[in-house]
Amino acid sequence: MLVAQINVLISGGFNGAYDQLVPEFEQANGITVTTGSGASQGTGPQTIAAQLARGVPADVVILSREGLSELIVTKLIVAGTDIDLARVSVGIAVRAGTPKPDVSTVEGFKQVLLKAKTVVVPGSTSGIWLMTELFPRLGVAGKINIEVTPRGTGATAMVAAGDADIGVLPTSEIVYAPGVDFAGNIAAEIQFVQTFSAAIVAGSGELEGSKRLIQFLTSARASEVIRKSGMEPLAA
Repeated sequence: MLVAQINVLISGGFNGAYDQLVPEFEQANGITVTTGSGASQGTGPQTIAAQLARGVPADVVILSREGLSELIVTKLIVAGTDIDLARVSVGIAVRAGTPKPDVSTVEGFKQVLLKAKTVVVPGSTSGIWLMTELFPRLGVAGKINIEVTPRGTGATAMVAAGDADIGVLPTSEIVYAPGVDFAGNIAAEIQFVQTFSAAIVAGSGELEGSKRLIQFLTSARASEVIRKSGMEPLAA
């Protein structure tokens, strides 16, 4: 008997929940899931859009709604298969065991940015928003030393190694990251709530298995895991 295999391309924001849920899905459905990763948005060869464009095999994508909208426009997604899975706020990562700054107010967050020797952000959806929208609005653009990493994992790794004082990125990319602590979400008045969504890739030869995976990720069981990963489940 042939075992179905589906290929998934996923961005970092949903990874914490996904990594825990996929083994359960495989065991329950007899489907093998092969996972690749890429950024939701941005530049360079490792964005999900760039990988799909050069023919990297994928049946399902999981990424920010902003990134998925770009894929839909370019007809890389099966129409009508997109669904929102969860949403997540932007938070602060500090090196594990170091004091957690108060970022719960706008002024508090601004001062933390100005005092940091280095601030690291991911180069995908949340980082693009921080660099183009929030930092200029707060008047700190050009006054702080910002490092941009291709992915959230790179940002938390820099904080863990002591190469950056703080990381600003989706909470779900902080909760399970090694060597860092979650210091809190930034103030509600300046918050960017990001939605992560799933869809089936145009040309997929595993439509049934892909549908079953997305259904599982929208189940009540998945919602429990999603919540524990620092996200708010949307589908169940």
